[in-house]
Order: sequence, then C-alpha cells, then structure tokens
Amino acid sequence: LARRILERRGYRVLEAAGGPQALRLLERCAERIDLLVTDVVMPEMSGDRLAERLEALHPEAKVLFTSGHSEQEMAPRVIEGAAFLEKPFTPEMLGRKVREVLNGGGGRGGADASARGRRALDGG
Repeated sequence: LARRILERRGYRVLEAAGGPQALRLLERCAERIDLLVTDVVMPEMSGDRLAERLEALHPEAKVLFTSGHSEQEMAPRVIEGAAFLEKPFTPEMLGRKVREVLNGGGGRGGADASARGRRALDGG
C-alpha cells in the first residue's frame, strides 16, 4: 500500500518484504537512496537495525519509521533524529510526512532533497 501511495505522488520506490530483503536491495543499489520508510518492529531484522545498516551503505539517506505503537512507546527503538509516523495513517498523512522529511524536516541523513522523482525504499 505504501508503495502505491508514494508512486502516485511521483516517487520511485524500491519495495522489500522485510529487513533482510531490504538490506540486499540496499547493498546492490548503485543509485542514491533518499529515504528509507520502515516499520520499527519486523521479524528477522528490526527497523532500527536496518536503518543502522543503511547509514553505512547510503549515508545521505533519511529514515522514516512507522509503527502501530505510539512514538513514546517506540522511542527507545527509534534512532535519534529519525522521523516517525504512527499507524494507521492516511495516504495524505504519509505523503505529507515523506515530503517533510525529504525537505529537511527530520529523518536524519544528508542534504535536503526535492520531493519529486526521489528514490524511496519501503522496507517493511
């Protein structure tokens, strides 16, 4: 669902079923990754661990964590400076948050990025 929402807003999206698959995509991707959208809690590899691995491979990338738990509950697992979006969210909420993060409103990572045509990885 997140992939479709983001593609309809002009983003190029790489999608993975979970952390290990996302990590393989990140390792193979020679293009710039602007944003990782990942659930905090996933089987096999947590979102915070995936984000740590992302930083080594694509230091310019920003991170947007999502969770069905509140931000306060997830605070110990969310990397400092990363953006957070609580589930459930509407397509508009996701689109607005992604644009905010890419335009410098949190999410850690490198330089500001234009909202259109950027590559995002939906890792969970």
